[in-house]
Amino acid sequence: MKLTPVMQRYIVHWGEMGSRWGLNRSVAQIHALLYLSAEPLNADEIAETLGIARSNVSVGLKELLAWNLVQATQHLGDRRDFFRAQRDPWEVVRAITEGRKRRELDPTIGFLQQCVAELEAESSTPAHVREQIAGQLEFMETLVGWYDSVKNLPRKTLLKMMRMGQRIAKVIGD
Repeated sequence: MKLTPVMQRYIVHWGEMGSRWGLNRSVAQIHALLYLSAEPLNADEIAETLGIARSNVSVGLKELLAWNLVQATQHLGDRRDFFRAQRDPWEVVRAITEGRKRRELDPTIGFLQQCVAELEAESSTPAHVREQIAGQLEFMETLVGWYDSVKNLPRKTLLKMMRMGQRIAKVIGD
């Protein structure tokens, strides 16, 4: 695949952003390449285009498959897998958000719930610490509850909600 200068900058930038989001830079670059590619690519094509080791491509593709950001396809008469990225930006954001919730928020909520349960069984922890932990748990559960209630709303509804922005806060008030 021939990359134009804009495509190269996009892939490099996506790699930089991916590393800030907790993804390996190469994994994010693979995702960016597949997102821009008009046709599914096999691992050798990805490695050649990005100039990264074939083994890194294989590991990266497994991670992207686990995040539901790419799908493997096959071509008749070819034993290799070809990979296509999710093209819909909304679905990309949904997949990333769901993956981060599952990997980061859910375990943290479970941990905080354990802490609160332990705090109920003992009395040596200062009250302000108890309040901080309980408050953090309440916030996290509220955040995840909100996410769970909106994640499957139709795109049109989500877009309207996003565009309303501050107007919702003004209607609700303090």
